[in-house]
Amino acid sequence: MLEKSENCYRITYAKINVMSHSNKKIGDMRVSGTITVKKPKGKLGILMPGLGAVATTFIAGVMAIKKGIARPFGSLTQMGTVRLGKRTDKRIPLIKDFVELPDLNNLVFGGWDIFEDNVYKSALNAGVLNKDILDKVKKDIDPIVPMKAVFDRNYVKKLQGDHVKKADTKYDYAQLLIEDIQKFKTENNCDRIAMIWCASTEVFMKPDPVHETIESFEKAMKENHPAIAPSMIYAYASIIAGVPFANGAPNLTVDIPAMIELAREKGVPIAGKDFKTGQTLMKTILAPGLKARLIGLNGWFSTNILGNRDGEVLDDPESFKTKEESKLGVLEYILQPEVYPDLYQNLYHKVRINYYPPRGDNKEGWDNIDIFGWLGYPMQIKIDFLCRDSILAAPIVLDLALFLDLAQRCGMKGIQEWLSFYFKSPICAPELYPEHDLFIQLMKLKNTLRFIKGEDLITHLGLEYYD
Repeated sequence: MLEKSENCYRITYAKINVMSHSNKKIGDMRVSGTITVKKPKGKLGILMPGLGAVATTFIAGVMAIKKGIARPFGSLTQMGTVRLGKRTDKRIPLIKDFVELPDLNNLVFGGWDIFEDNVYKSALNAGVLNKDILDKVKKDIDPIVPMKAVFDRNYVKKLQGDHVKKADTKYDYAQLLIEDIQKFKTENNCDRIAMIWCASTEVFMKPDPVHETIESFEKAMKENHPAIAPSMIYAYASIIAGVPFANGAPNLTVDIPAMIELAREKGVPIAGKDFKTGQTLMKTILAPGLKARLIGLNGWFSTNILGNRDGEVLDDPESFKTKEESKLGVLEYILQPEVYPDLYQNLYHKVRINYYPPRGDNKEGWDNIDIFGWLGYPMQIKIDFLCRDSILAAPIVLDLALFLDLAQRCGMKGIQEWLSFYFKSPICAPELYPEHDLFIQLMKLKNTLRFIKGEDLITHLGLEYYD
């Protein structure tokens, strides 16, 4: 049942039928309770730690789209559709017309960086977008200047900047970030805020006992414990301020018990981690197809060259280790070698990343895939993906900000597994394994939107067409 009011709409569930349009009942999902979805009134502020290539490409891109000089290709929220009901119903609205999302004209941008360049200058330095398009939006992006960042070179060893905050403890740094969030919200007349981590990959870290509880985490912050990385300080400040947070890097940030507990306690949605853009995107498209056809794998060798700031950071072995863990886990979860030992148990999977300055943001990913089919006969697949990392990441930032805002307006809190579609290493409940199959992820995302709006969930069974 859908009840509308001026500022929200409420959906009450006793039971949700799954594709029950025919006379025969296929299945149901029992859910009790009420979802109250607040309307996206006012402005949504999008704050990003790291105003580098990804963030400036995103901001300048949105400005260009608003002016009608570009299109939001790659954005599910802007160009994607969702089927409702039976295929014969022909109800396929745009997602942005189906669920109430903020209009692009109601977005405000800000962030932090270790360099004080404004967004226009930073975008020029990044070299992703050409100067012609940047000049067309210059008056819109020139005024956006970064706030001083929380930064510690022990966690990102290849970078050094002097546009940084000074404080005695990591807890004090968090308080300064909370003040920044509140000041930004007030000065820009924002109704709501979302935070998306667009900064660099930190050194590899393992979970530590101080990550177990909110109390131990806060104590560790006050004691400047080395297990508290800068990205965790941003995430903590975001959650304390009631701001949804998504981690776009492979850092150990919100996927720790203390942060998950804090997000649930504060009623804040969190998601991550590591934007799924180039080579891993290809793996999550191709690997499910090989598995579906029961085609075996002997080896998958992946190497990359890139020359942007991300490439420079990943030239440090400790930061590369963080990225490597994120990229390696994808195939194991998709292929399930313990379930299909004859096909995938002996798979050799290798990933390399090489810093090559001349390439800039135009990353090139090579994959050599050794497969085998009927009777064990060997075959090969070669991929040469000449991609643009920030071009692929920018629409992800937009979608995550809008969907996290939707989640918060729906009262959804803690881990948002339905946003796994956007990440290399999706966060999920501790007792679950992460779902990496891109197509299952998309089905989960769209079914979540159907659920929010009180529509039947889609199973794709289709028997009702043949009764």
